[in-house]
Amino acid sequence: MSKHRVSRRQFLSYTLTGVGGFMAAGMLMPMVRFAIDPVLRADEAGDFIPTSQKMADITSEPVRVDFTFKQKDAWYESEVTNTAWVYKDDDGKIVALSPVCKHLGCTVGWNNSEKYPNEFFCPCHNGRYYKSGVNVPNTPPMAPLDVYPYKEVDGYLYLGKAKPKKA
Repeated sequence: MSKHRVSRRQFLSYTLTGVGGFMAAGMLMPMVRFAIDPVLRADEAGDFIPTSQKMADITSEPVRVDFTFKQKDAWYESEVTNTAWVYKDDDGKIVALSPVCKHLGCTVGWNNSEKYPNEFFCPCHNGRYYKSGVNVPNTPPMAPLDVYPYKEVDGYLYLGKAKPKKA
């Protein structure tokens, strides 16, 4: 036996300190995990979504490109379909515009108005945009259409999250 003896008081003190430490750790660990979880999670905002549009088939005429991705809201996961208007500008650069009108969120169409040919037109309140996505002055939209960042992977168009168009 050991020459150093532990009194009952010391034994209870060590035991209660150990049990209290485990209980405190059990309560603090979920809180710490909750606080640092966004840092540990991979950033999904920068992900690019594949489309069925081949880069070689894109011309100067805007075409509607639909793309689908999975969206997770808390515990509910759903499949969402978005749309973009895609074309090549005069410099041969790809332009991908959001079809959501900046006035009230209706969907704009390309060349869908006989009165305003070769423009994006919103039928809800006669909103108009030039081909570049810039809003026509003195029409309801107060801002240009959002722009999708894009990249090419294996000859196909990939689109990122839409961002406001810079002036």
